[in-house]
Amino acid sequence: MLVTAAAAESVPATGLRARLRQAENLLLSVVLITLIGMPLLEAFLRKAFQVGIPGATVLVQHFTLIIGMLGGALAARDSRLLAMSALPTILPEKGKLFAALFSGTIATTVALFLTVAGVEFVKTEKESGNFLVSTVPIWWVQVITPIGFALVTGRLLWNASPQWWGRLVVFVASGLLVWLATHPPTDPAKLVWPAIATLIAATVLGAPIFVTLGGAAMILFWGEDLPIVAVAIDHYRLVTNPTLPTIPLFTLAGYLLAEGGASKRLVAVFQSLFGSFRGGPAIVTALVCTFFTSFTGASGVTILAMGGLLMPVMLAARYSERNALGLLTGSGALGLLFPPSLPLILYAIIAGSKAQAAGVTIEKMFLAALLPGLLLVALTAWWGVSRGPKGEANRPTFNGAAARAALWEAKWELAVPFVALIALFGGFATPVEAAAVTALYVFIATVFIHRDLKLTADIPRVLTECGLLVGGVLMILGVALGLTNYLVDAQIPAKAVEWVTASIKSKWAFLLALNLLLLLVGCFMDVLSAIVVIVPLLVPLGSAFGIDPLHLGIIFLANMELGLLAPTVGINIFLASYRFKKPVMEVSRAVLPMQGVLIIGVLLITYFPPLTTWLPKLFGK
Repeated sequence: MLVTAAAAESVPATGLRARLRQAENLLLSVVLITLIGMPLLEAFLRKAFQVGIPGATVLVQHFTLIIGMLGGALAARDSRLLAMSALPTILPEKGKLFAALFSGTIATTVALFLTVAGVEFVKTEKESGNFLVSTVPIWWVQVITPIGFALVTGRLLWNASPQWWGRLVVFVASGLLVWLATHPPTDPAKLVWPAIATLIAATVLGAPIFVTLGGAAMILFWGEDLPIVAVAIDHYRLVTNPTLPTIPLFTLAGYLLAEGGASKRLVAVFQSLFGSFRGGPAIVTALVCTFFTSFTGASGVTILAMGGLLMPVMLAARYSERNALGLLTGSGALGLLFPPSLPLILYAIIAGSKAQAAGVTIEKMFLAALLPGLLLVALTAWWGVSRGPKGEANRPTFNGAAARAALWEAKWELAVPFVALIALFGGFATPVEAAAVTALYVFIATVFIHRDLKLTADIPRVLTECGLLVGGVLMILGVALGLTNYLVDAQIPAKAVEWVTASIKSKWAFLLALNLLLLLVGCFMDVLSAIVVIVPLLVPLGSAFGIDPLHLGIIFLANMELGLLAPTVGINIFLASYRFKKPVMEVSRAVLPMQGVLIIGVLLITYFPPLTTWLPKLFGK
């Protein structure tokens, strides 16, 4: 995923704007801290005194809603909403201006309709008389939904152009689109596809992902003369899922690790252990990238954060620049199959809600992904070793004392995965509590033990950065569910099962077709929104062919990894191009051998199910 490039350069905030900015950042930080503290306090009280906090689970769910809406509003403020297209970055100046105005108009219009849907949703909930906890009406918190979308609307309009005339153009054009939508010149059903085509054009020109998915959902509802409030209802239902708070909590742990000195300590550890081997730097690169992606859940963050540290290591070991570039770009996605990766968590939430995959849990997904993840890391490291220099020159000798010293220095970081997994599998905590324990552990290690980050100078910035990313992601996931539910209501999954089972008789032929389809999906959709939109359609298909839903999930995610590396269109290609200042075509050529190696891994994962199902069955017994 990329941040939107359509917005112009921001003007430094002064006076009232600066104070408002600080207040928003502080509020987001406070909510994130509360999200950590409440599950921990609840777990402590439950274990120590057999009592809990009344309504703690519901409160945590709604804190996640607040983070999602406020974080999304802040991301819009800073022009950092996630987008799929990098086209605006390579357009000439006039092209950039047109792209900004066109995509800004569509984005503002869609966000405005989402605001209206949010208002209708809150009105309905207010009339229902439901309570959050005790005598607190639930709509008091739900009102953050239209407020958040309204803030996003205003900021999309503001950032569409640095000039007042540009903002006026977007305002007028957006108003015209609203009028056309509310006073259609013909039957709305006839306008659905032209509207979808316009939305796709805006996406190509830089409109955020949530605009694409939310806009598609509302256009389809509009064409069927159905109320768009359904999109806001689905958004609320997903974002307040009881397990979803694990996403901001584990993301925060990853951000704290990435912002501190953990990367240097981990590189030192793996260098001391594997640097003396032929191809040792390649092994180091694969392991370090895997570690960080597993916690941030975003391969792009790993490429941007680790690239400057690992590229000199590769070049110093006499790797060619092309091979080093290919390895770093390809390794960025490896951590998606290692706990506590966010795609694993989200797949468990979405697939587990379907009758055909009711037994899918976060714990089982973590177990199912472990061996396939190790396979892809091993294949990546093997390819890197095979590309290493043949001679002994510049290869350090193994130093046991240095290795022990590096391990001791990085002991707190190396323990992070064990803290998360022991809390989760040891029966000590729920998934949300385990995520809170992990975030607290990393916070203590980073701030008070290593002192990489200062409590007052750095932590508010890291909390805000984490909230921005999480807010952008949750906004995408929420509106994506609206599109998914439209497809389900239109019986698309049932029709797909009927058509596919009539056309394909072999389970193995279906798996091959599935790989090709998912590779294509991975080229054009980010992993998280693809899970929300595509997985509910795939689960019934997998069930029809007798495919274990855990196996289906790992096939899905492994193919998403491949899609991130698709030449010229994969998101990681663009991010590596930006990070290393190389042309997109050069990065695409460099990553082709890595993609070939990963294809072998995906085929092994697809056609050897025990690789995925053995551990869940073993521990299930």
